[in-house]
Amino acid sequence: MSSASSADVVALQALVPGEGWVGIMSQWVAWKVIYLPLFLAPEGMPHWLWQRGKRAPKGLKAIAGIGYKRSSAQARVLCQRWGLPYIALEDGFLRSSSLGVEGDTPMSMVVDPIGIHYLADRPSLLENILQDPESLTDQELETASTLIELLRSGGIGKYNHAPDLPPDDPLGLDRPLVLVVDQTYGDFSIPGGGLCEADFIRMLDCALAENPDADVRVRIHPDCVAGHKKSCLLDAALSRNVTLESRSVSWSSLAKRAQRVYVGTSQAGLEALIEGIPVTCFGLPFYAGWGLTDDRMPIPRRNARPSLLQLVAAAYIRYCRYVNPLTGKLTDVLTVARQLARQKAQDSAFAGPVAVLGVPANRQAGIRHILRSRWGQLRFIQNGARELPKLAAEAGKMVVWAAAEPTGLGVQAAVAKVPLWRIEDGLLEACVSGAVEGSAQSMMLNRDDGSSGHDLERLLAHADFDHATLQAAARFRHQLNLSQSAADIQATQSLAASNQLRILVPGQVGLDNLKLLREVRAQFTDAWIIYLPDPATDAVEDDRQLLEHVNQIAKGSGIVALYAQVDQVHTFSSITGFQALLRGVPVVTYGAPFYAGWGLTVDRVAFEHRTRCLNIDELVAASLLLHPRYVDLYQGLPCDPWHALGLLQSLERRGNRRAWLQSLDNYLRLMLGIKRSV
Repeated sequence: MSSASSADVVALQALVPGEGWVGIMSQWVAWKVIYLPLFLAPEGMPHWLWQRGKRAPKGLKAIAGIGYKRSSAQARVLCQRWGLPYIALEDGFLRSSSLGVEGDTPMSMVVDPIGIHYLADRPSLLENILQDPESLTDQELETASTLIELLRSGGIGKYNHAPDLPPDDPLGLDRPLVLVVDQTYGDFSIPGGGLCEADFIRMLDCALAENPDADVRVRIHPDCVAGHKKSCLLDAALSRNVTLESRSVSWSSLAKRAQRVYVGTSQAGLEALIEGIPVTCFGLPFYAGWGLTDDRMPIPRRNARPSLLQLVAAAYIRYCRYVNPLTGKLTDVLTVARQLARQKAQDSAFAGPVAVLGVPANRQAGIRHILRSRWGQLRFIQNGARELPKLAAEAGKMVVWAAAEPTGLGVQAAVAKVPLWRIEDGLLEACVSGAVEGSAQSMMLNRDDGSSGHDLERLLAHADFDHATLQAAARFRHQLNLSQSAADIQATQSLAASNQLRILVPGQVGLDNLKLLREVRAQFTDAWIIYLPDPATDAVEDDRQLLEHVNQIAKGSGIVALYAQVDQVHTFSSITGFQALLRGVPVVTYGAPFYAGWGLTVDRVAFEHRTRCLNIDELVAASLLLHPRYVDLYQGLPCDPWHALGLLQSLERRGNRRAWLQSLDNYLRLMLGIKRSV
């Protein structure tokens, strides 16, 4: 085993930030790795390398290529000729939501100027980190701990193309399960880890001999299942009558069922370790040789003994670089992991047939994104009762627009044993002044499980809000309160100043707003009452009748700025009451909105079943952070509340083709020799 030479150390000094550029010789890298300029930003801007002569072009600091494969051989020859460092690029350990062969751009990449993690005959940047595990900071270890929990709970890994094993699947329940992990024929990590394809047959035979009473199965590589590549173990498993585990299910859900996992050099072994499963390594992947695995091949050079937490911190945090697919900017591992988990959770929730009923035309695009699943079939329907028998036969589910639910649909769905979800607009768009239309959308889904109330009410009644969640809710509420625009303030400067009690009464569609105004006036005869008409009812209301009970009609006024000028808000169930609570304005309710009955409002209606007292941050946590589903309409991807809020508050318009255009821009700049700064 060799070590880094002094020449390598000298060459690496050229990679300090500053002037210069990094040469790219592979058109595949230039075109496919959309965020290459971001991944390579610390080393220098990538630029297409035309020259092949005796002297390096001016300003060239290094040459980058894909690992140490044959495709990068010429780049490494030029590095030796010119005395420049070679930078190995590879997919990161949380790559994408699909298989790499399917063309998804990677969310993470390895940038290694020393070696590469899958070559055991030489050190790599990752190995050097692991040789000194005490160099990892407390913050990195804390992040690693959070990441491990997220990887386990979200069931995510390098690839996230398949659903989890169904909970009722009997695999591993009757007999101990042992999984032998296949790899693709010709995988460069096999010789890199000291093996050949024949060693996989030896590994299978050892697994069978060492576990005579177990259910030994071969996990066929997903690329082989999809027909993209040849398998190392398929023929051997068939000849030995070994059961193939070739179902399109996630590796994490299989590994959780196993008693032991055998691998050659696959990253599946690392992901099994993270799940707490013992792993036997026949080759030398980067995570072997540190005392965490049962190793059948020695590597004396690796003499440190990092913990699993340190291994994860080194591999996922220190070694890999990440780009947020929603923003196209560099980010951290937890952001990417949460995005992958969010996407997988949505795909899982809406797998199978999903029929959608009663959704308005202007909401259907957003609904498609929120209910989209790679493992589902979404269709919009006109007649719910007629569709229920078909859904029952397909084991599908129905989603109905809450405001347009036909009478008796819930009972009919229960009889047919079809899950029924009710969907309605989320709250965020209404809370953001000057929101960019068509940028983000929030929806609330409530399951009909036969009990009273809905998901949000159950969350408010029973959720255990931890300190971190409440801190996030407080920050989110503060960010919302910054959304008051200059247009709002200017529009409300004409409101009359008064020393009287000032009460805002918002109008609502489908209600007798005049009756509510009479009731408020009867209680507060000397108050200055401001009526804010709903745009949908403004045209049909008689201003003369309204002015008999109010002092002012605030037509065209900015709702956010009104909150600073009133002492109370009186409403039947308007979202205006929720907005007022966010800004510290007292609210009196006359109906049963979701925010009433929790001790935050004065309620004219009794709420016998809402007995819990909440604070404003608990209300925000449930209604804006935990319960709604958010989607970035530009990208068509699920997102978190913070990203949705940023989009709604932003005036910058980005198209759905941003990533594709970024790829084209990078490629053309590389090919045409146009240099730029990041």
